[in-house]
Amino acid sequence: MRLHHVQVACPPAGEDLARRFYGEGLGMTEVDKPADLRARGGAWFRAPGGAEIHVGVEDPFVPARKAHPALVLGDVTELESTAGRLLALGFEVDWGQRHTFPGHQRFHTYDGHGNRVELLAGS
Repeated sequence: MRLHHVQVACPPAGEDLARRFYGEGLGMTEVDKPADLRARGGAWFRAPGGAEIHVGVEDPFVPARKAHPALVLGDVTELESTAGRLLALGFEVDWGQRHTFPGHQRFHTYDGHGNRVELLAGS
């Protein structure tokens, strides 16, 4: 078994901010949604290795502040580089739990809509 995707939510018309965070910030590739699902809005993103994050529109919208996807990066250099890219784009990066997950370093961030996302790499 392997994970195919995790879904997070955004408010109506939130797709461009999702593209900025998941595409520019995390370096994920946007993938086309199936034609039958396009009318619902949202955007889908794929990480190297195949796991996807699907951003779906919810109205009313409430961000996920505790539940979150966790994405594993190749190494600590990539982790730090990603943190720098997110900061440069204006997103919050929290290293407060950097050494609290055995065998890994990590940070938490929030997409432009306030959904929590964890990034980690083996240390």
